[in-house]
Amino acid sequence: MSAPLRYTRIAVVLHWLLALAIVGAFLVGLYMTDLPFSPQRLKLYNWHKWAGVTILALSALRLLWRLTHRPPADAPMPAWQARAAHAVHLLLYLAFFAVPLTGWAMSSAKGFPIVWFGKLPLPDFVPKDHDLGELLESVHAWLAYGLAALVLAHVAGALKHQFIDRDGLLSRMSLRRP
Repeated sequence: MSAPLRYTRIAVVLHWLLALAIVGAFLVGLYMTDLPFSPQRLKLYNWHKWAGVTILALSALRLLWRLTHRPPADAPMPAWQARAAHAVHLLLYLAFFAVPLTGWAMSSAKGFPIVWFGKLPLPDFVPKDHDLGELLESVHAWLAYGLAALVLAHVAGALKHQFIDRDGLLSRMSLRRP
């Protein structure tokens, strides 16, 4: 069986939902950390946590879908570009899990449980520990910046293919069907 020409509709929807959630969570994360203690800051922290758990769930679904559905064949490109694209994709998948999991662990260590959408309490998976919470806060932030850099590299690569190479690579992830 040959590889399809496009990603499946579900893969495309998961891609764009995850992209929107990651950008939104990152921007809220940047904004909320400088706010003074207030009900607005608490609301944004909760939204950020809910987004993180949603990103984790979407990432698991996306990985499961990717492992069970064949992607389109690689576009023709120099070998170094193909290796770079595969490396960025692998690192993106790792970050999709590492960023929310470190945020969840940080929240647990700092004694602030996560109640997903205010309805589903999630278990703490590390004990309450101030020093661990501070360490995890730094790790979470650095991983989030790393994820942002990977997203920018991914977008830059896609735009290069669209506007410089003009090879139609971007159409494989389009929400519109040809």
